[in-house]
Amino acid sequence: MNFIRCPFKYLLIIVTFLCLFSLVSCRQVTKPIELKQPNVLFIICDDLNDYQGAFGGHVNAHTPHIDALAKSSTQFANAHTNVPVCSPSRNSLFTGIYPHHSKDFGWTPHYKNPILKRQKTFVELFKENGYLTLGSGKLLHKDVNKIWDDWGVDRRLNYGPHAFNGEKMCGHPSVPEAFRQINIVDGSFAPLSDIPTFTDANNETIETGWTYGKAPFRYVNDNNRDLMPDEMHAQWATQKIRELEQRQNDQPFFMGIGFVNPHTPLYAPQKYFDMFPLDEIELPQIQEGDIADCFYKSVYPDTEMGLHYYKALREAYPDGDEGLRRFLQAYLACVAFVDDQVGVVIDALNNSKFKDNTIVIFTSDHGWQMGEKDYLYKNSPWEESTRIPLLVRHPQLSRSGDKVSHPVSLIDLYPSLVDLCHLEGSTERKGEKVNLDGYSLKPFLSNGDDVIWDGPDGALTMTGAGINEPIEGIAFCSNPSAKWHIEVKGELDDTYIMQQNYSYRTKDWRYIRYLNGKEELYHNAIDPYEWHNLALDDNYEAKKVELRLKVLNMLQN
Repeated sequence: MNFIRCPFKYLLIIVTFLCLFSLVSCRQVTKPIELKQPNVLFIICDDLNDYQGAFGGHVNAHTPHIDALAKSSTQFANAHTNVPVCSPSRNSLFTGIYPHHSKDFGWTPHYKNPILKRQKTFVELFKENGYLTLGSGKLLHKDVNKIWDDWGVDRRLNYGPHAFNGEKMCGHPSVPEAFRQINIVDGSFAPLSDIPTFTDANNETIETGWTYGKAPFRYVNDNNRDLMPDEMHAQWATQKIRELEQRQNDQPFFMGIGFVNPHTPLYAPQKYFDMFPLDEIELPQIQEGDIADCFYKSVYPDTEMGLHYYKALREAYPDGDEGLRRFLQAYLACVAFVDDQVGVVIDALNNSKFKDNTIVIFTSDHGWQMGEKDYLYKNSPWEESTRIPLLVRHPQLSRSGDKVSHPVSLIDLYPSLVDLCHLEGSTERKGEKVNLDGYSLKPFLSNGDDVIWDGPDGALTMTGAGINEPIEGIAFCSNPSAKWHIEVKGELDDTYIMQQNYSYRTKDWRYIRYLNGKEELYHNAIDPYEWHNLALDDNYEAKKVELRLKVLNMLQN
C-alpha cells in the first residue's frame, strides 16, 4: 500500500540502484590505457638467490627495499635462470636465445659467439625504436660501448675493492689459507673495517689497505671512505633521473643498472656485518648426506668449484659450522648492502615525474647454493642455484603484490620487453625474422596465474659440462666422448647429441638429466629442499618419463 501511495519514490530508488550497478560493472570491465612507449628501469644483481623476504627466503635476510618494490609489483615466485653462471646467463637474457641453441656454454662474449653475434641485444632494439639507452654496472658480462647512448661508472671498478699485500691484489688475510687459496674473488670475505694487514720481509706488520689494482681504495671508517662500485652505480642512476627530468623532449629511455653484490668477494661496510651477529645466524636447511642419492659427481670431479669450495671452507674452519656461518654472514651483509642501493634508485624514480610511465624490472642472473648437498657456489642443477627473484612493476598492468607461481625464466624477459614497449623491427642483425626463444610475461601482469600462457609449463636450466670454446660455430665440451642419446617415442635418435646437463622445474616438480643419462626427480610441492631423489622409484616412472620427454622436446625445437 505504501508503494501505491509513493510510486515515484520507489521508482527513483530502483533507477538509482540500477545506475550505480551499471557504473560498478563498467569499472570492472574497463581496461587501463596501455602506455605506448613506457620508460624502462632494468635492475639486475649478481649471484642473488631467493633470500629476500618477498620470496620467503632466509629468516635473517634484511631486504626492506626489495620487499617494498615487490608489494607494488607482480612477483614471479617460481622464476629461474637458464644457465646458473654469469656470462652465458646474461648472454642468453640479453639476446633472447637459449644456451643450447647458441652453444654458449662458457665465457665467450656474446659478440664472438657464432650464433649470438647475429642477434641484436634488446638494448639495441630499444635504441632502434627511438629510446635513449643508459647503463652502468655489470649488465652484459662483456659489454659493448656503441649500444649505449650514455654509460656510467668505469667498468673496471665493478668488483672489489681487494686486499693489497704491498705488491698485488690478493685474498683477504683474515680468511684462513685453506679457503683463501681458491682465488682472490671467491675465496675472500670481510667487512671493510678489517683493513688488510700483512708482514714484510722483516716479519713486521704492515697495513697495506684496499685497492682496485692501480687505483687505491681509501677507508678510514664507514662514514669516511671511498664509495664502493654499487654505491656509485646507484648515485649515477639518481643523478641521471634528475637530469632526464630537465629535458625539453619526451624521448623514452631504457636505463640498465647492474649491481655486482652479492657476488664474491663478499666485502661490505662494517654496519652491514653488524646486522647479522654470528650467534644469531640460522644456517640453511641442510640434510647430512643429501648428495648421496644425486648424480652430480658422476659427471663432475671433486675439483669442480662448488664441491671444492665447500670442502675448502670446511677445512678452513674445522670447528663445526663456523666457516659456513661466517660465509653466510658476509653474504647476508652484501645482500643488505645491495638492497640499500636498490632503494636509492627506486626512491629516485618514485620521487620523479617518471613513476607512472616507467616499467621496473628487478632480477638476478642466477642463484647461489649455500652448502646444501655439500655444494657452495652457483652452476648446479638444484633449486638454490637456479631460482632467482623476479619482479615486474608496470604502472598500468601490474596488480600490486600479485604472486605468480607458474614457472618462468630469464629467457622470457626479451619478448616481454618487446611486447610491453611495442618494439618494432627484427631482432636479427640482417633484418631476418627470428623467433625469440622465450614468451612474453605480459599476460601474467594483469591476470596472475589465472591465464592461459603460450609458454612451456616448466623452466629449463642448463649446467655446462666445462668451459667451451666455439670453433666454426660448434662448441666442444670438456668431455667430448660423452653422448646423450635421445629416446623419443621408443625410437633411438642418434642425430641429436647433447653434451650438457639439464634441469627442468615445473610448478611442483624438478627433473634433472645428466649428460651420462643419470636422472634425478624431486617432488618440490612436498619436498621443497629436494632431499629425496625419486628417479629410481618405480612409483614415479610415469612422471619421470613425462618430464624427460618435455625436456627433449624443448631441446629439439
